[in-house]
Amino acid sequence: MSRGKTLLRLVSIQRVLVKYGLDDVITATHILRPLRFFFYLFPRSADRSDPLGKRIRLALQELGPIFVKFGQAVSTRRDLLPTDIADELAMLQDRVPPFPGEEAASILTGVYGKPLDEVFSRFDVEPLAAASIAQVHSAALPDGTEVIVKVLRPGVRALIERDIAVLHVIAQLADRYWPGSRRLRPTEVVAEYEKTVLDELDLMREAANTAQLKRNFRGSGLLYVPEIYWDFCRKGVMVQERIYGIPISDMAALRAAGTNIRKLAENGVEIFFTQVFRHNFFHADMHPGNIFVQIDDPENPKYAAVDFGIIGTLSPSDQRYLAENFLAFFDRDYYKIAKLHIDSGWVPPETRVDELETAVRTVCEPIFNKPLAEISFAQVLIRLLEAARRFNMEIQPQLILLHKTLFNIEGLGRELYPELDLWRTAHPVLRRWMDEQVGGRAMISSIRENLPQLRDALRELPFAVRQLSEQAADGRLKLRMDAPDLRSLRDQLRSQQRQRFVLGVGATAFLSGTILLALEASPWLGGPLLAAGVLFFVLGRPGSR
Repeated sequence: MSRGKTLLRLVSIQRVLVKYGLDDVITATHILRPLRFFFYLFPRSADRSDPLGKRIRLALQELGPIFVKFGQAVSTRRDLLPTDIADELAMLQDRVPPFPGEEAASILTGVYGKPLDEVFSRFDVEPLAAASIAQVHSAALPDGTEVIVKVLRPGVRALIERDIAVLHVIAQLADRYWPGSRRLRPTEVVAEYEKTVLDELDLMREAANTAQLKRNFRGSGLLYVPEIYWDFCRKGVMVQERIYGIPISDMAALRAAGTNIRKLAENGVEIFFTQVFRHNFFHADMHPGNIFVQIDDPENPKYAAVDFGIIGTLSPSDQRYLAENFLAFFDRDYYKIAKLHIDSGWVPPETRVDELETAVRTVCEPIFNKPLAEISFAQVLIRLLEAARRFNMEIQPQLILLHKTLFNIEGLGRELYPELDLWRTAHPVLRRWMDEQVGGRAMISSIRENLPQLRDALRELPFAVRQLSEQAADGRLKLRMDAPDLRSLRDQLRSQQRQRFVLGVGATAFLSGTILLALEASPWLGGPLLAAGVLFFVLGRPGSR
């Protein structure tokens, strides 16, 4: 996208903001402020008496998919927004204006290469729901199975690529002129977001994500994931089982059905941390429009999720680092948190551990032993960001999806059960997972994974020992007092030491493996929630070196 087109898009964004009476957004935004003289060229909204929340929602809808997704994310944080604005933005979760159903039918006819009545026994032209990137229609397969058909919006890729280009320009300007860019790394964050949102346009990828999550939770009483019907899926079309349940945002209906809300909230905690730690495959678009509750048994409610276009994963070091920080946080071991970040290189090595420890304690100590309803994570985050600036901590772009998911979950938690004690719920579950990672089960797994390499090393060891012995017996193993040969001898001795070590390790590994296999027993991971994620948002994890 050329700079000229980018500039035109920036002007277009201003036009929409002015149209809906949101001029203050422009004057408060340094990057847009130089163009504020365009105010006088834009027509004003015919009716500026509409509530502010409605005007914001309409502006985001008109600006396109990227802005709608921003509104969806913000809508989950009712603790940060006035009620009227939160209510309006919540409509972006599943009530985005649809495109004509006849157009969707035409797209599907082209994709399948034959009339829809030859593909489905029934196809409902009226959309069931619409979102920023796609919309869904109800239908039935030839055998009568009820399904939903998800179709990408026409031209949505071009719209997203256009706005991503604008975000790149803004990030580059921030990199150049904003002092805080080194720590928050806006260009890398935008690049990470671009990859995520473009992946979301491939519905075959979403279908594969759905199938993987269904396998992960097969037999679980916590989460139901719909079935995918692969024969009907294409890159721009996905067909999956139609599920039924109460939207998680409909608290009145959940209470009327006698749902055990507390258990529902605690199950949500377990689902999240099971995905992040045990499966390392988590649903990263958990706004209320994508979550339903099945209440066949109100005392044991079950989540049902849809829309797996955005999935997050973590590297093993990310997982371990997250867990260690969470546990140190729950144990109030602020010294360990500080030491972890210095050792990882996330803060300069000259940082004093005691100063960082004090900064973290000052922010986090006041929020312990309080229910979710009494904790302002917005204030905690602001204070942590202030501490981060002092110690030059950096944000890791690859963890943006996790941050986004954590905040979505916090919003859901506030809606469901504000009295939930996050610390009591999270700590024991995470402790069990860590014990599993460093205990007997983890050692057995490591032995199994490395057995092929260990077998190869043991196979080569007799030959190497025999060769050295023959050289010594024949007098061919000579020692000359010059530097090159001394280096060669040193290398040979080190090789012998390594080979002996491998042999010793091999014997020990086989013996230990036999014993551990006989004694093996381990608990499964449960799962906690979000509060410590706010800490992690700022403090991060070790970067690769």
